[in-house]
Amino acid sequence: MPALPTPRPFLRTFGTLAVLGLAVAGCGTDSLSGGSDTSSTTTTSAAPSGEADSALTEMLPQSVQDSGTLRVGTNAEYAPNEFLEGDTIVGMDIDLMNAVGAKLGVEIQYSNASFDSLITGVSGNRYDAAISSFTINDERKQQVNMVQYFNAGTQWATKAGNPDGIDPANACGKTVAVQSGTTQSDDDLPAKQQACTDAGQPEIQVLAFESQQDATNALVQGRVQAMLADSPIAAYAVSQVDGLELAGDIYDAAPYGIVVPQDQTGTADAISQALQEISDDGSYASALSTWGAEDGAVTEFPVNP
Repeated sequence: MPALPTPRPFLRTFGTLAVLGLAVAGCGTDSLSGGSDTSSTTTTSAAPSGEADSALTEMLPQSVQDSGTLRVGTNAEYAPNEFLEGDTIVGMDIDLMNAVGAKLGVEIQYSNASFDSLITGVSGNRYDAAISSFTINDERKQQVNMVQYFNAGTQWATKAGNPDGIDPANACGKTVAVQSGTTQSDDDLPAKQQACTDAGQPEIQVLAFESQQDATNALVQGRVQAMLADSPIAAYAVSQVDGLELAGDIYDAAPYGIVVPQDQTGTADAISQALQEISDDGSYASALSTWGAEDGAVTEFPVNP
């Protein structure tokens, strides 16, 4: 990966967690959001820059046009995609959404909420949209519209030099860490465990944590032999924490989507077209390169692919 900008808030977060053992809710999951908003909310806003497309503005709900503000929910605990730097929500998703807001001609107002409250928050009109590393799947598309903007897979990480000989394709008998509720914990690892059992091999031992930071800390502290996460998350963790390296190739790539209410097709189409415009003018590539995420770039931004 290219060198990442300083300061390094993710590294500081890991240091704090290692000392204090703090737990925070992760957000890059594949489960359908269905919980209540029980977390505190931190709101920041980003003024749009660049030239707005008035035709896209007119596609937004009248309430958004009148206020000049698009309310966007996120779970800012999944570096480098969305995380807190002081009181400010930053990250790849945030840079992309800010660029979209500039094209829409609106200010983006972010609310930091628990991940499992975001889709219900969009459906219940608490937010006009949500961006938080949501994997697009059929279950979610039954609840909301999802606008494709990125592609991410799964990647494993180990201690530097891979001293335990971790092979992501055959990790039978190994102990691994993962964030609970993710595609990795809910789909990938159970399938791998079953394959081990079917082959008469020892089952993979899984330690699931509420936050990705805690999962990575488990590897740093030697409590597990590997961890796995969404590919940009694993790569960023390795870039920020000494003594870790990536293991194996990225696999099971799937698109991320911006969440929009099911009845707001105009908003979804406007965001789709705004993404295409920032792709055409270079803002999209710039946002990805800031966070070393170029490998996840997509060239099309369909609604509900």
